[in-house]
Amino acid sequence: MWQKLSPKIGIDLGTTNVLVFVPGEGVVLNEPSVVAVSDDKEILAVGTEAKKMIGRTPDSIHAYRPMKDGVIADYRVTEAMLRHFIREALGRWSILKPEVMVSVPAGVTSTEKRAVVEAAIKAGARNAYVVKEPILAAIGAGIPIYEPQGHMIVDIGGGTIDAAVISLGGIVSSNSVKCAGNKIDSAIIDYIKKTRNLSIGDKTAEEVKIHVGSALPLEEELSMEIKGRDLVSGLPRTTEVKTNEIVKAIQKELKEMIKAIKDVFQDTPPELAADIIDGGIIMTGGTSQLRNFPELIKRRTGVKAELANQALFCVAKGTGIALEHLSTYKRAITTKR
Repeated sequence: MWQKLSPKIGIDLGTTNVLVFVPGEGVVLNEPSVVAVSDDKEILAVGTEAKKMIGRTPDSIHAYRPMKDGVIADYRVTEAMLRHFIREALGRWSILKPEVMVSVPAGVTSTEKRAVVEAAIKAGARNAYVVKEPILAAIGAGIPIYEPQGHMIVDIGGGTIDAAVISLGGIVSSNSVKCAGNKIDSAIIDYIKKTRNLSIGDKTAEEVKIHVGSALPLEEELSMEIKGRDLVSGLPRTTEVKTNEIVKAIQKELKEMIKAIKDVFQDTPPELAADIIDGGIIMTGGTSQLRNFPELIKRRTGVKAELANQALFCVAKGTGIALEHLSTYKRAITTKR
């Protein structure tokens, strides 16, 4: 009976965003993985409230991301962040300890997995499970992972790109590279600095990526105005950026991501490679929504690629489905306390 009462929460613990999924309700929270901490280590704000503070805080307050490249960089702050999100998601069930499932990148070590489990338990979970992101993304994208057939999933978030070939419920070959949305943002910041002598922040770079960014040049370019600080005069200034110059600015990062996908193909058995040619590559995660990214992958690998339905929510949806059917997916689940 107690087992029945215990609420279930799935968490897509990303470098840039945390998504919380409650079975039966869907994604109940989608907030930035940012925490604002004071000099005396007091946690002042979490999520959206904290993100508003980035680049705008006095010296005594630091707003930063406790997750780096998909893994925990600051244990104490991650735990506080998890506690906040678990409490928010539970609402009226807040006295009960939930069963929590958390996603981790495919390339994490067992120590990093244990850190996630312990952070979740300390943040108030009754049991914590950890599952690799590509498996959850595949479940969330509606791929029948237990068939004896190869499926390729490419999950691109803020910190990592995870590419994996899945068959019979397990990962046959995978690759996790620390080059994704955040590296694209950094490349845009560097480019604006070099070509315009203008300093812009992460938030502006992200807006440029979303509004005018593309993986391939466009015939009809999009443009947007950006504001920043002139590096020569030190005064605020506005300039215009266009799509094709951003495409040029992020070439190196796109190349690295394509290489991550190609490397997985090299370790894939021929029978499964044939399945992938038929089925194509399924793309999930926020950064996979960059304009023309599927088309770029198709041109570079020769295999068709398509965005999953609700690409941003696939991993979070996968946590919810796996929690509802723990016995079915137990082979894919690694750690439990």
